[in-house]
Order: sequence, then structure tokens, then C-alpha cells
Amino acid sequence: MELELRHLRVLCAIADSGSVGRAAAALGFTQPALSTQLRRVERLLGEGLFVRSSTGVELTAYGAEVVSQAREILIRADALGRRHAPRPPAAARALRLGVTNTPVVPMLLDALREACPDLTVSVSSVYATGHLLELLEAGELDAALGVDYPGLPVRHSSALAHRAINTVPIFVAIHAGHPLAHRIEVPLEELSEDTWFVASDDGVGWPGAFYDACRSAGFTPAGTHEFHVLDQLQSMIAKGLGVTAVQPTVRPVEGVLVKPLAGDPLWQRHLFVWRRELVDAAVVEALHHHAVRTYRNLLAQAPHLQKWATRTYAPARAPEGPGTGLPAGASCV
Repeated sequence: MELELRHLRVLCAIADSGSVGRAAAALGFTQPALSTQLRRVERLLGEGLFVRSSTGVELTAYGAEVVSQAREILIRADALGRRHAPRPPAAARALRLGVTNTPVVPMLLDALREACPDLTVSVSSVYATGHLLELLEAGELDAALGVDYPGLPVRHSSALAHRAINTVPIFVAIHAGHPLAHRIEVPLEELSEDTWFVASDDGVGWPGAFYDACRSAGFTPAGTHEFHVLDQLQSMIAKGLGVTAVQPTVRPVEGVLVKPLAGDPLWQRHLFVWRRELVDAAVVEALHHHAVRTYRNLLAQAPHLQKWATRTYAPARAPEGPGTGLPAGASCV
């Protein structure tokens, strides 16, 4: 068996739908036929790409690397197919993009400006992914960048579709003078007496995922403040007023340290979600492709994540993801 483009499309369909059965229905296969094809691909590559979960299937670290590369190959293959086709006159296109609190936006918009010069993007900043989904369902947005959490996959109607951009651990930001500042990793249970700044309900699982992790670690936070304005939040942490969970891409200000949580009890998946009838396929592929690349670049520039990734993955899998500085799968789709 040789790997073909149709096999790559199968892998992407399973990753996008999170289920072999749903992917089979979308592609016009029977579930047993698609399962057989997946097993053949996995045998060819020599490693499993998906694992079963309570809601379907999830990518392994290696599977995330493979699917990310598969998308790039398919984009290039599709571009080759269009190379000699007559181009229609360029028409101005508009995209209403909703975003949560993420540093990816400036670099993503810059990449889209170059890749899709005829696309005009208007951005709406919204805190909660749940609110973004409501705006998408109502037709008030065309696409959005949001999040969800392991065991709490995002839910929406058939009018919408979504793809994963990456899955990353959630870290903790602490005062540089904190008693645990010398630790390479911070055990969550050792922060049981700290005051926590906890972001408000995002409609898709936070802060529930945080409190579940605390309960699993054997405690309920001694004190909490609801807060999510990052600049002000870092200023308060720098003064030793509390700690907070943060994305690994955050750039700490002076007086703040960002540390991995021991055992990685918290994870977050970044998503691209869009209305099927409002965003054409070319824009979907371009936006997803550049979002993945932008997140890779940001993650590669986060020294605290690099140290975590090296410790977590290097002993098991020495090769690194191409061009990212991260171990394969650490920042892929």
C-alpha cells in the first residue's frame, strides 16, 4: 500500500468530525470500510493516529503531527490543480471573524492579508467561546477562533463546522518571589492555599474544568477573584496578590513567572469554527492553515513551553516537529 491523497483526506475528515462513523457518513463510506482504511494507514505509518474517547476518537500526539502535515499537502495539491485553470475576475470578499482572548490575531491577520488580498476581515473580540457560538448560530459572524476542553467537546448545530488548531497544556502564572518559584513544575495541590484569579464562565467548560482539576488534586481554592483582563491581572500577580491559570503563549511581565503544572492536569484545545454556507472552501483552508502556522510560531517563541515540551516528549520521541522547535505533535492540529 502507498499513501495517497485520498488517505490524507480520510485522516483529516476523522480528525475534524472526532468520529469514524461521522467521517464515514460525510465521505460516503460505511463505517467498517473507513475503519479498515484507517488501520491500513496506521500500519503503513507504524504508529496509531487516534485513540478512543468518551465522545468518539481523539488524535494522538503523532496523529496530530500527521494530520497537520496532511492538511498542508492537501492545500498544495489543490493549488496545483487550480494552477492552469482560468481565473475568474477577483471579487472583494468579506469575513466577519470573532475571536476570544488570544495573541494569535495580529500575526494571523497579517498572514491572511498577504495570502488572500481580496479578503476583507472585520474582527470582533468576544471573551466567551459560548457567546461566539451563539453569534455564529444567529448568522452574525461568519467564523470564529475559540476553545474547548478535554471531555467537553464544543457542541453546535449542523449549520456550523469546526477544526482543531492545536491542543496545549494550561500553565500557571505566579509571583517571581513565590515559595514555589524555584520549582521546574508546580504541583497544583501545592497552590491550594493561594488566592486564585479565575476567568469567568466561557460557556464551553471554564472555569468548571479548573475546579474539577482542583478537586482531583484534593482541594478547593482558598480564595478566588473573577478576572480575565490579562494586563491588569499580570500586574496584580507581580505584586504577589495571587496566581492564575494561563495559556502557554502568554509573555510574562517583570515579576511574573509562567510554570507548567506537574502532571499536566489542565488542557485547552484551540478551534476554528465557521458557518458552512457563509465561508467558501478556499477561505476555510487558508484561515485554518495560517492559524495553525501562527500558533506554531507563537508556541515556538515561548521558552517555558519549550522546556516543558523537551521534558515531556524528548525521552519518548526524539524527532521534533519541522520548523517549530517543539516535539512532534506538541502544537499541531
